[in-house]
Amino acid sequence: MTEKERNDYFYVCALIEYIARETKNHRGDIVNQIGEDGIKKLLYDAEVDHCLSFEQVSDEVVDYYKIKQGDFDTISACKYSIPSFLDIGKLYSIMIEDCAKPGDEV
Repeated sequence: MTEKERNDYFYVCALIEYIARETKNHRGDIVNQIGEDGIKKLLYDAEVDHCLSFEQVSDEVVDYYKIKQGDFDTISACKYSIPSFLDIGKLYSIMIEDCAKPGDEV
């Protein structure tokens, strides 16, 4: 995996985490709603989307894929320090790189 691909996967993973928190949905539900083709598009657009705020890109993704508000709240009731969406995105991107077969990352 190239450095650009690592950055793109990190960005998309962090974006998915951000959207899940904002819409109170499970991360898997967000991924399923976006779909494989949508994830590929987000990866393709990641280099340009890096320049935009997570809020703006999140709003566009939520509108485009018609992601509805859920009730899965992992944040407000926590009694400990919560890792940021960027921290979680980094962990997911590392897992993808370590576990996925080359060419099967999406």
